[in-house]
Amino acid sequence: MGEHTKERGGAALKDTEILDLYWDRNERAITESQHTYGNYCYSIAYHILHDREDSDECVNDTWLRAWYAIPPKRPNKLSLFLGTITRNLSFDKWKHRNAQKRGNGEMELALDELVECVPAAKGTEEAVEAAELERLINEFLHTLPERDCNVFLRRYWYVEEYSEIARRFQMNLNTVKTSLFRTRSKLKDYLEQEGIVL
Repeated sequence: MGEHTKERGGAALKDTEILDLYWDRNERAITESQHTYGNYCYSIAYHILHDREDSDECVNDTWLRAWYAIPPKRPNKLSLFLGTITRNLSFDKWKHRNAQKRGNGEMELALDELVECVPAAKGTEEAVEAAELERLINEFLHTLPERDCNVFLRRYWYVEEYSEIARRFQMNLNTVKTSLFRTRSKLKDYLEQEGIVL
């Protein structure tokens, strides 16, 4: 995929230009991040939290985290970097919100499913810093057939329910579950081969 750009007054603002703003400590970096990736980050947060106010808060916190992380970091893919921060902030907020009331929500089920194949980060900073694990998972996803990859992302990135995924891809419910089970097993094997201790 190429760089995300946003047309404004005839000039396209590229990821590299937004990153340059961060490196120059220009506060316009936050405005441009919001303009280009605000809806994308909000959709990630909302799929996890299902609450407008909490989702807005996580998105706003994302720009602050990015401000303090860039520099020294210079992400290769800004959308993935910002999306990861939003996702981890949303998970943290979800866990905090649900600490007292353990239910059988979709988030808890999805996290439980992943525990067997991906080591858990203890906090947002650690999760964002886990660049090597992120790189390996991305590499692994590129080895999958397109549909298996999309099903995996819908479940574990967007935290969609099995039934929602089945409708989206016109699949049988059991086929979705089987696909995810097989992909988790493959991911576990792949990470172990790469020396990731689970």
